[in-house]
Amino acid sequence: MDLQNQMKEAVAKAAVREIKDDMIVGLGSGSTAALMIKNLASLIQAGNLKNVRGVPTSFQSEVLASEYGIPLIDLASVSEIDLAIDGADEVDPNFQLIKGGGACHVREKLVAYKATKLFIVVDETKLVDNLNKVFPLPVEVLPSAWKQVKESIESMNASSILRMAKKKAGPVVTDQGNLILDVLFKEGIKNPKSVESSINNIPGVLENGLFIDLTDKVLVGKIEGQLTKVISLEKKVNR
Repeated sequence: MDLQNQMKEAVAKAAVREIKDDMIVGLGSGSTAALMIKNLASLIQAGNLKNVRGVPTSFQSEVLASEYGIPLIDLASVSEIDLAIDGADEVDPNFQLIKGGGACHVREKLVAYKATKLFIVVDETKLVDNLNKVFPLPVEVLPSAWKQVKESIESMNASSILRMAKKKAGPVVTDQGNLILDVLFKEGIKNPKSVESSINNIPGVLENGLFIDLTDKVLVGKIEGQLTKVISLEKKVNR
């Protein structure tokens, strides 16, 4: 196992230790969240966790959880989620996030908003001083509006490209049947809250990948020498 996968495995196991009996848990998407789902299933099957139900954030997490035997509950049928555990593509020092590298950020944000607590699991490569200097901001758009939205975004001193699929012809299509624009602001995103609002106010935009003031804890996998460590970063001010 390479170093990055070691970090992901360690932080996934640490996250599962935060889950208690009788919890409704938001099941995140992506490679680290997939490891978390696998570890959660092992604890449930061993009888170490009882009456835990999962709310998936994507088809990926739904399929994985079903294969591993985790009981699932639909987002629309719950009024509150006890704890959501998810990954992120970038995390800044104020716990603001960019998510959506896997094009799942709409359902991920719906789950995050309904969660009493949101814990983010990442390896240390995802920690950044300034969002969007490197990783593009995903913006989900209606298929008929992507060109119009692209023009509006580019008037905001940003560049954008339509995300193309890697193993099929044509663009990436989201779980909701929409398209993704990947956006890079020329100086990064200095005011995430303002950018989130401005982009979501563009007609044709469903949602963007900025997660603002939602994260309660970040679990970070690190390699120090030959040892894998997990650092827990707590938010100083409650949301």
